Amino acid sequence: MNVESMYQEIILDHYRNPRGRGLIEAPEGESHQVNPTCGDEVTVQVAMDREGHLHLGYEGQGCSISQASASVMAELAEGFDLATAEAARAAFMEMMRSKGDAEPDEDILGDAVAFVGVAKYPARIKCALLPWMALQDALVKSGAMKEGEK
Repeated sequence: MNVESMYQEIILDHYRNPRGRGLIEAPEGESHQVNPTCGDEVTVQVAMDREGHLHLGYEGQGCSISQASASVMAELAEGFDLATAEAARAAFMEMMRSKGDAEPDEDILGDAVAFVGVAKYPARIKCALLPWMALQDALVKSGAMKEGEK
C-alpha cells in the first residue's frame, strides 16, 4: 500500500467512524461555519476546564473531507492545553497552504498528515479547513484566544 492510499484510508476511517462528534453541555464558545461553494457545514463548541484543558464537540454535514477533518481536529485538540491545540491548528493551516509540498510533522498533526494530498486541490482545501476555522472562531468567542492570534 502506498502512502497516498494509506492517507485516503485514514480520511475514510475518520469519516465513517468520527471521533469527538456531538455537542458539549456547557460551551463557552461556539462557531457555525458554512462552505457556500459545496454546502459543507460544521458547528464547533469549546470550553476550558479548570486545569486549562480544551474540550470540544462538533456537529456537521458535508463531504468526507470536511467531516473527516472535523474528526481529526477533535482528536488532536480534545483534552489538551490551548497551546498544544493551537500548535496543531497552526500546523494544519500551514500544511493546507503548502499546495501539497509540505513535510508535515506527524508528532504534531497525527492523522491530520493524511490531508497533505488534499492541499493539492484548491477546491478541497476549503472543505478541510472549515472545522479548523470554526475552532479558531469558537476559541475567540470563548475568550480563550484573542482575535488574530496564531
